[in-house]
Amino acid sequence: MFQAILPYLLFALGFVVLIKGADMLVDGASAIARKLRIPSLVIGLTIVAFGTSAPELLVNIVAGINGSADLAIGNVIGSNISNILLILGVAGLICPLRIGHGTVWKEVPFALLAVGVMFVMANDIMIEGGPTSVISRSDGIVMLGFFAIFMYYTYGISRVQGEEDADKAPLMKTSKALLFIFLGCLGLGFGSDWVVKGAIHVATIFGLSESLIGLTIVAIGTSLPELVTAGVAAYKKQADIAIGNVVGSNIFNIFFVLGISSTVTPIAFSPALNIDIAICAVATLLLMLAVFIGRKHEIERWQSAIFLSFYVGYIVYLVMRG
Repeated sequence: MFQAILPYLLFALGFVVLIKGADMLVDGASAIARKLRIPSLVIGLTIVAFGTSAPELLVNIVAGINGSADLAIGNVIGSNISNILLILGVAGLICPLRIGHGTVWKEVPFALLAVGVMFVMANDIMIEGGPTSVISRSDGIVMLGFFAIFMYYTYGISRVQGEEDADKAPLMKTSKALLFIFLGCLGLGFGSDWVVKGAIHVATIFGLSESLIGLTIVAIGTSLPELVTAGVAAYKKQADIAIGNVVGSNIFNIFFVLGISSTVTPIAFSPALNIDIAICAVATLLLMLAVFIGRKHEIERWQSAIFLSFYVGYIVYLVMRG
């Protein structure tokens, strides 16, 4: 009896662990940013983004080894779509999100570049006329090369903008902040894993397809850390961490998560997922467009509501597509 209800118990407990983990991660990351005179945006693009992308990485490696290609790629594409439309939609409803100039003209375009690179690497049949479409080990190495460029860029931000938080006192001792970051990432990892396993357990009862599970349940489940972290950051008026977390996670998901996954084992690609890649690109373009409509460089609540409505429409489309 206990074994039968265990997945449901872990599913509920996972949300509690996620919320507490996100809270600790944001607090610890903010303290480190001020202590080391590193902009909050850089922390959001690196430490927080890496911590919240860990579930996608673990799910993809396991899925790739088990031969579940649609689940692995669907997880990345679906997570990136939900990061923008769902997570920024929720965070923007909590508090309007101010987006910095560099994010508009550099980080978001880099995220769009990541989508383009993924499309090129995945479509061997369309581009090269090959017999199959596979994200190979060499493709993964190229993606990791782009990821290294992104990390060098974030280092440049810290060198140029590192003085902006210098006048602010650290929120806590460095040792405590590092402990918070570690425990926060640990909570996010375990929490999201329990939620995803519980969701998959429920989904398989209804006989859903692997690609649908990857694009919806697994994608949303592995994006829960970003959702909770961005929501907490928005509530605490840490817009840079909220935006940086989402944009950074999208870049991490493609260049790092998909790069590592395909380097471990090549991942077969289904051309049917090109529609979802296109939707991912459109979502990224919508993010760029939103900052120039209404208040400049700000995502207002009405725009966040539109993001959410688009996401609901996308989920309905996926269910109808089957």
